[in-house]
Amino acid sequence: MRRLFKGILILVIVLVVVVAAYVAYVFLSYKRLPEKLELAVESTTKESFATNQEYKIMSYNIGYGAYPADYSFFMDGGKYSRAYDEATVEQNMLGILETTADVNPDIALFQEVDEDGDRSFHVNEVKQLTDEDTLPGYSSVYAQNYDSAYLFYPVTNPIGKAKSGIVTLAKGEISQSTRYSLPIDTDFNKFFDLDRAISVSEIPVKGDKTLTLINLHLSAFTKNRKVREAQLNLLFDQMTKAYEAGHYVIVGGDYNHDMLGNSPEVFGTQTEPFNWTHPFPESDLPEHFQVAKGNLAQAKIPSVRRNNEPYVKGESFVSIVDGFLVSDNVKVNQVAVIDNGFANSDHNPITMNFTLVE
Repeated sequence: MRRLFKGILILVIVLVVVVAAYVAYVFLSYKRLPEKLELAVESTTKESFATNQEYKIMSYNIGYGAYPADYSFFMDGGKYSRAYDEATVEQNMLGILETTADVNPDIALFQEVDEDGDRSFHVNEVKQLTDEDTLPGYSSVYAQNYDSAYLFYPVTNPIGKAKSGIVTLAKGEISQSTRYSLPIDTDFNKFFDLDRAISVSEIPVKGDKTLTLINLHLSAFTKNRKVREAQLNLLFDQMTKAYEAGHYVIVGGDYNHDMLGNSPEVFGTQTEPFNWTHPFPESDLPEHFQVAKGNLAQAKIPSVRRNNEPYVKGESFVSIVDGFLVSDNVKVNQVAVIDNGFANSDHNPITMNFTLVE
């Protein structure tokens, strides 16, 4: 009996040491990038944009290539933490690239793009999106969101380590681009809702003008209202600075807010919001800016689905959390979500046709 007790005690001590060592590893390996970081730009052209000419921009959260329509994610109450396998990631990336080529946008903003990750079977998605052979004719810039430690949850199939961020493409010169860190939770939650940033890129416009392009992916799982507000305040400050400098300003990406403000009414879903479906605070927007809504409510095509279960059209929870903010010197001609049926991501891409007003 004493021997059994001793064996159990040793096992408990070993487990405690292992857990303590892992927690120490996670904390010690955690570090944020600088608050402000100049980004490397790959420019394939010196072409400038022009006023009074229509352009198309697309925003697409690609979900690190892991989410076909039948996928469910553990942090939404679903089953999986990683993609099914490498072949699934490659198939989803192929669909994402084909969609982008079909849309043929002048500007493309991508979120949740893995440079390397266990969850995406180490497929370099940044390379695929920025490769001249796959999507030719674009200047590109990549901004890292996070380079996480190996996250051992869920225990049965850990999500693992991931290096991920946002990608901006433009059929014109990107003269410069800067990454700004967003405020995040400072407690243990920072290991669950990982680091966030925005990229602020400048595209020359003929006539000695500039289009400032902001790519973003705001926090999804934080319950901290102050964090959400602080992220938006930083965004609004950058928008205001660019506008006051005389620039055209377009913000695009995944806001993890209800961009219509009444998506439950539009899509006939529950009214109790999730952490990522609180109405976007449109009334707090800086002067001279608006949410580009167009006929999104009338079209009733969602940009995101809940990942608690496989997608079933007409039954799954859906909303619009992706979209664009524009300054008043940008004319919005059309806004539309492309109905891909969530075939390659838990998001559908959203597009906007616009004109820079002289």
